[in-house]
Amino acid sequence: MENLLKDIEEVLFNHEEIVAASKRIAKQIEEDYRNRDQEPVLICTLKGALPFMAELMKYIDIHVVTDFIDVSSYHGGTSSTGTVKIKKDIGMDIEGRDVIIIEDIVDTGRTLKALINNLNERKVASVTCASLVDKPEARIVDVEADYIGIVAPNAFLVGFGLDYDEKYRNLPYIGVLKKEIYS
Repeated sequence: MENLLKDIEEVLFNHEEIVAASKRIAKQIEEDYRNRDQEPVLICTLKGALPFMAELMKYIDIHVVTDFIDVSSYHGGTSSTGTVKIKKDIGMDIEGRDVIIIEDIVDTGRTLKALINNLNERKVASVTCASLVDKPEARIVDVEADYIGIVAPNAFLVGFGLDYDEKYRNLPYIGVLKKEIYS
């Protein structure tokens, strides 16, 4: 990853820290859902949360069901447009199910709030969110993830699923992208 490292101003969270955060969240989910009648449905927000969900699932020691939803509020830019668009919807009936949204990052909160509202309209039993990264300084909408891996500063982050223009998702760490890359 030497080639891509030149675009990174600072590595904020290395791979070991991401794995530790994933293990901690997995144990919390396991404890919270162990004695439920049904296994929880993990809904991964594509594309960014895919590496996090893959890492997280390895450490959850109860049955879970998975599905995917592709939503966007960035539309190719570096900040949320405020308009949340569902590009690919989940494929299963989730009425009456406990749903856990798996997010790569909660920053403005717009996407998470829209997803929670959308899933509640489908009459789920409960909806919570596990987010690898939380950027509370960027919050515009009053919403919080229930399970948070890492709290980050309000900087433009890439790596481990987080992208700029579909690039940098494959980095095994999370770092601050150099401003000259996206300015």
